[in-house]
Amino acid sequence: MNTLVIGSQWGDEGKGKVIDFLTETADVVARGQGGNNAGHTVIANGKKYILHLVPSGILWPGKLCIIGNGVVLDPTGLVEEIEGLRAQGVSITPENLMISDRAHVVLPVHRDIDGAQEDALGDQAIGTTRRGIGPTYADKARRIGLRMADLRDPERLLTVLKRRMKTANEELERLGGKPADPEVTISAVTKAADILRPHIANTIPVINKAIKEGKTVLFEGAQGAMLDIDFGTYPFVTSSNTSSAGCCTGTGVAPNKIDRIIGVCKAYTTRVGAGPFVTEDAEIADYLHGLGREFGATTGRARRCGWADAVLLGYSAMFNGFSEMAMTNLDGLDECDSIKICTGYELDGEILEYPPALIEEWEACKPVYVELPGWNQDISSCRTWDELPANCKAYVKRFGELIGCPVTTVGVGPDREQTIFVGA
Repeated sequence: MNTLVIGSQWGDEGKGKVIDFLTETADVVARGQGGNNAGHTVIANGKKYILHLVPSGILWPGKLCIIGNGVVLDPTGLVEEIEGLRAQGVSITPENLMISDRAHVVLPVHRDIDGAQEDALGDQAIGTTRRGIGPTYADKARRIGLRMADLRDPERLLTVLKRRMKTANEELERLGGKPADPEVTISAVTKAADILRPHIANTIPVINKAIKEGKTVLFEGAQGAMLDIDFGTYPFVTSSNTSSAGCCTGTGVAPNKIDRIIGVCKAYTTRVGAGPFVTEDAEIADYLHGLGREFGATTGRARRCGWADAVLLGYSAMFNGFSEMAMTNLDGLDECDSIKICTGYELDGEILEYPPALIEEWEACKPVYVELPGWNQDISSCRTWDELPANCKAYVKRFGELIGCPVTTVGVGPDREQTIFVGA
């Protein structure tokens, strides 16, 4: 069975843990979009791993991990990540990590352009991670980007790097930024290319051959569906399609090859950076931050927090085609006396069932809530559905009913073992 896992909110839903949990029965783990602006935190056997570009399946022996054609890849960042994982005892070789030759390359100057664009926007800034992701996808759309295939030949790489650095510096100067030193970039990228070159391959036939041979492929989405450039809170979105369909185009696998699509959500809602957030609530944010929760794996920034949003999740479930939902961080609500779920958006006296398109309307929406009793009990040591408190199980069931998608697993802590299958 080929499974696709997608974050259903604004990222940071705990996809890494869900993917890591599912990898045990997978042969191949593939990622199809985004860059090192994404961060997956996985705790396995009491050890913490933070992954940005490398698929989470790398933590399991005998699995093939693929960085697909839809990813934008920072070569120096990937080398640092690989070296960090190796230092933690993780084996990474060309046999268990392959990089698509069609993946586009993030250059240091892309980060400079990203930062200059954000600075120029002032109080209208999007809140990007300044990792150069947007400018790299822009290069891809403008058909002037570098791809991993360009890194195979040192002479070709030098030629295309010099050419792109010239035009990128002109763009940077127009934005008021300081031109980047081409020699510094060339040195850094060529050094990384020497290390990554054995991993570069045409991964599209590799994945499709695995499927044809009956192997199990796990598709790993990065970020979250509500950051999708088409479906999210535009313009406060990322520069790629973070939906289930985007995962297919980003790996070169047809949609009819996917057997199951799992959405991942938190038991509440979080967001990093600017943009509308209808259920944002200062009280629950203070509560979660006070527990030491909800700080970004990539940025270290405190995440914005709010109650669960069935309007957002129902919409996400619809355009992603979720078969089921995996809920994480359920234990984060252990000390709440009562818990809210948003069932509608009130806008100018009208109740909306789906999010609006205009950002001004998003920001004007008020949440309509149902309220459920909390369980006031530590559930982190529970290992079966029957062990969970009655109010906790009632919350999970009602949650699934309101979003129109069954919750099949819940996480009660960060470790692999703290995953519970939902009972009838």
